Amino acid sequence: MIRISQLRLGIEDNTQKLIKKASKVLNIKTDSIKEISIFKESIDARKKGQIEFVYTVDVSVDNEKRILKKIRNKNVTITPDMEYKYPEPGNIKLGSRPIVIGMGPAGLFCGLILAQMGYKPLILERGEDVENRSKTVGKFWKSGKLNTESNVQFGEGGAGTFSDGKLTTRVKDLRCRKVLRELVKAGAPEDIMYSFKPHVGTDILKSVVKSLREEILELGGQVRFNSKATSLIIKDGKISGVEVNGEEIINSEAVVLAIGHSARDTFEMLHQNSVDIVQKPFAIGVRIEHPQSVINQAQYKQFATHERLGAADYRLTYHASNGRSVYTFCMCPGGSVVAAASEDGRVVTNGMSEYARDKANANSALLVSVVPEDFEGDHPLAGMYFQRKWEEKAYKLGGGGHIAPAQLVGDFLEDRASEGLGEVNPSYEPGIKLTNMVECLPSYVIEAMKEAIVNMDRKLKGFGMDSAIITGVETRSSSPIRILRESKSLESSNINGLYPAGEGAGYAGGIISAAVDGIKIAEKIILKYKGL
Repeated sequence: MIRISQLRLGIEDNTQKLIKKASKVLNIKTDSIKEISIFKESIDARKKGQIEFVYTVDVSVDNEKRILKKIRNKNVTITPDMEYKYPEPGNIKLGSRPIVIGMGPAGLFCGLILAQMGYKPLILERGEDVENRSKTVGKFWKSGKLNTESNVQFGEGGAGTFSDGKLTTRVKDLRCRKVLRELVKAGAPEDIMYSFKPHVGTDILKSVVKSLREEILELGGQVRFNSKATSLIIKDGKISGVEVNGEEIINSEAVVLAIGHSARDTFEMLHQNSVDIVQKPFAIGVRIEHPQSVINQAQYKQFATHERLGAADYRLTYHASNGRSVYTFCMCPGGSVVAAASEDGRVVTNGMSEYARDKANANSALLVSVVPEDFEGDHPLAGMYFQRKWEEKAYKLGGGGHIAPAQLVGDFLEDRASEGLGEVNPSYEPGIKLTNMVECLPSYVIEAMKEAIVNMDRKLKGFGMDSAIITGVETRSSSPIRILRESKSLESSNINGLYPAGEGAGYAGGIISAAVDGIKIAEKIILKYKGL
């Protein structure tokens, strides 16, 4: 096929016009095009008073080579081969099923590839299946009573299940297409294959995750819920098995650690088992909420209510005078701020949108970078203890029951406690307590956020509106540790057969990059061992 990029359509144009535009670029008749498919779609709203959709398309025609010879256009190329290629199995016989610990994106896709190649993995997930997990989380949001084993962080699908289902990534890897194809096959909308900012939404993602699990089971894999890895069995520097729920030993010479960024008790267990772990930088801050209509107006101007555009998003950055990087993260158009704690006595916030993105508020994390020097110690888990410290302060400031402290942006900038709400009705459940956020975040984070809000308001009109509301604290944007691994084998740097994977191990950030890392781990196991 022939790939053509930079085809532009107006906001009122139908995509059928792409055929005419493609034929004009190729200098052929429209009926010479046998097939056309969209590879990428993005929006260009940079010109005042104009919004265009920009497309890359793949076109099937006869005599492709002859047509390409005549074209002198950098936007016309042969369509590259983007099919995923499975690795060739190795020669070492596996004595037992490979074990995958954790069923977030990394564990799920590691298990899927292993299952597709005949390795019949055993996936251990400490939380519940996605159906029961959803009920448990819903009860928590209403009552404030937390299940520490099954929540927004733990359970089938991982933390990404309760998010926007955002599939954007900066990772340039053909495995990304494999992930998207598998998601579509499992029930995700087909537009994720070409949308510039693809997303699934938490409502659809739940059924997609279930479908992926069912495929793994059909291929001979096993999935066990409510099954926490409580220790590792290590002999002579090699993994030989996993202890489950403190009572059962399951043998395996290939164990994948896809534990997620919030498995703190597992981090402690790994440290006790002398697995090589180091501190890593991350970021902390708050969730900021605005009326979605304000964001739409700021981004799309007179086109703000146009049906083709949907809820607008944003991505903003700022470098503060104290040297800290400040940025928005995991922006959720038309979504909600959600309680995302995994430990009692600590408040954690996150954001979530459904596929329609039709709620009244937009929300995003507003984060400030923190580094190991901030953690008050050189212990490998010092970053985790740092997170806990500020989550505990937020819990106390909220008054318990996972009520979150919150403050109007206007009051935050003036350093005064909020006493009443304005235009924004906060979406966080089980509820908020208006206060002064200065009491639950480090002073350098507060200073950087204040500067950033003023600066970001210049870039996005309304970002700093007085009645916007911040809710805290957001501490789980990424893992506070990195589990060291070898660059070639991807095994633990000091334990053979143990494979740290995904976001919790410090090698990914987001659904797609974590899934891709899980696939890489599966490939390493396949290259080393024969299938079962």
